[in-house]
Amino acid sequence: MYTATGKSEKSEKNDLLAQYMPMVKRLAHHMMGRLPPSVEEDDLVQAGMIGLLDAISRYDEAQSAQFEAYAIQRIRGSMIDELRQSDWMPRARQSMRKIEQAINTLQHKLGRQPSETEISESMKIPLAEYQAMLGDARGHQLLYFEDFGESDEDDSFLDKQSADEASMPLPQLLDANLRACIIAGIENLPEREQLLMSLYYEQELNLREISEVFGVSESRICQLHGQAIARLRAKLKEDAWIVAA
Repeated sequence: MYTATGKSEKSEKNDLLAQYMPMVKRLAHHMMGRLPPSVEEDDLVQAGMIGLLDAISRYDEAQSAQFEAYAIQRIRGSMIDELRQSDWMPRARQSMRKIEQAINTLQHKLGRQPSETEISESMKIPLAEYQAMLGDARGHQLLYFEDFGESDEDDSFLDKQSADEASMPLPQLLDANLRACIIAGIENLPEREQLLMSLYYEQELNLREISEVFGVSESRICQLHGQAIARLRAKLKEDAWIVAA
């Protein structure tokens, strides 16, 4: 079978595979910056390649989405599936839920943001263990699709959302009210964590660069970032944007 370009379908798919292989490696390397050392980059690359192959086989040129945008969604989804199967993500989220719960309880009790020491004492664990939990949960996100309920339909959320830019999940989730809640949550963070979030998400500095600005280790920045995300998730749960687990 030949395509409009005059190439065989197999040849055209091979060209796409060769063209986007470097992108798989870049995405894996970027994701590794938010994951603990126990995760192997090669495993993510292999999972990403499966996602790329899946994107190539499923992509319909009649769709309005560009292939690269579609492929990125598939590649990342495949990498996330690999992390889920390795049992890292469930354990990380379980740790974060405990931290979020402790923060939420202390916020109501103290009327302010609790310190690291107060959080660890509330969880009845040493400060070092609490900080290790933040490090182990590296890679957690502010929002997960699961926070908004799961569908019983056969089609995956990704399948339903990747057709065009207008239906991508992020614009749907981040409506005006949610944006306002997130902004209010960030403004309520301790000053150091506010600066960290600004450098990471607005200035797009990586963790190593932020560690140089703060004059602390990269692992310490990971802990502070995780703590900031936990505070924001606790705030969003309180505002009913996240379904309580």
